[in-house]
Amino acid sequence: MEVAYSLSIAFQSLRPFIIATIITFLSLIVAVRSFFKRPHKSNASGPSTSPCEDEIKGAAPSSSCNCSCSGNGNSDSSTFVRAPPAKEGMVTASTSNAVAERQNGVSMMEQLVPEITTHALSYLDYPSLCRLSMTNSLMRKAANDDNVWKALYHKDFTWEQYNVTPVNGWKAYYAATRAVLNVNTEFFNIIRDRSLPGMLLFWLNADYVKCVHASGELFSGFNQVIFSWHLAFNLQQGVDFHVRDVRARVLTDMAWVTMKTYVDMDNVAYNMTNVYEFHHGRWYLVHHHSSVLLADGNMEQHILNG
Repeated sequence: MEVAYSLSIAFQSLRPFIIATIITFLSLIVAVRSFFKRPHKSNASGPSTSPCEDEIKGAAPSSSCNCSCSGNGNSDSSTFVRAPPAKEGMVTASTSNAVAERQNGVSMMEQLVPEITTHALSYLDYPSLCRLSMTNSLMRKAANDDNVWKALYHKDFTWEQYNVTPVNGWKAYYAATRAVLNVNTEFFNIIRDRSLPGMLLFWLNADYVKCVHASGELFSGFNQVIFSWHLAFNLQQGVDFHVRDVRARVLTDMAWVTMKTYVDMDNVAYNMTNVYEFHHGRWYLVHHHSSVLLADGNMEQHILNG
C-alpha cells in the first residue's frame, strides 16, 4: 500500500513534466514531416521557368500571361490551366482601376461621364442639391455644375428660356428667379390680406411706376398707385387668387412675371403682368397690369358687349 501510494504521489508530481515532454515530441514529429513534404527544386538543368514566365519575358509590355500555374511537388510535373478570358479581364480591369485610383487620387465618381452625373443629379430638387453640395468637395463640384442647374431650372420653372445664356451662370439665374417668384407670391398675399402698409413697402417710391387694374383704369406715380389700392381694398371683399402658368424672366436689375389668376367668388380669370426692379438689395414692383382673360378669345365680341 505504501509503495502504491508513493508511486501515485510521484506520478502526480511528474505529470506536468510528462505532458510537456509529450507535446514537445509531437511538435518535433510534425516539424520533421513538414520539412520532408516541402517541394525541392532541381538545379541540374539550370533554373526552370514556367510558361507564364516565358510568355511574360517574350511578350510586349502591355501583354499579360493568360494562364495559372499549379505544381504537384516538382517543377517538371507542373500543370498549367488556361484561365477564362472574361474573368481574367474583370480582375485585370479592377486591379488597374484600383492602381490608377491610388496613383492619381481619382475616385470612381470623378471618372463618370459628365452627362451621366448631370442626369443623375437632375432628379434632385433644389433643397436636396444644396444639401449635397455641403457634403464634401467632390459633391460640391458636381452639385455646382452649370448643366445641373440648367436642367433644374427647366424642370422647376419653364422650358421657354432654353437658349438663354445667363451672365453669372445657371445657378445664380435659378436663385434670382426663385427670389423674384417668392416676391411675386408676397404680392398676392398682400392682396388677400388687403394690407395697405404692405403695398406701400412693396412698390418702388418713384414717379414712373404704373398700375393698370382689371377695370382698365391707369394710375401713374407712386401716390396715385397706392391710392388705387386703397380704393380697391375698401370696395371689395377679401379675394383669394389661384395663380397658374407663372413665367419669369430675370435680368441683372429688372425682372417681369406673367401669370394667369383665377378668382373663386365670380370664377373670373385674369392675365397679369408684374415688372420688378432691383434696388438696395431687394426687388420692388414698378408696373402691374391686369386684364380679363377671354375664354373664347373673341376680343371683338367682348368689346361690343361692353
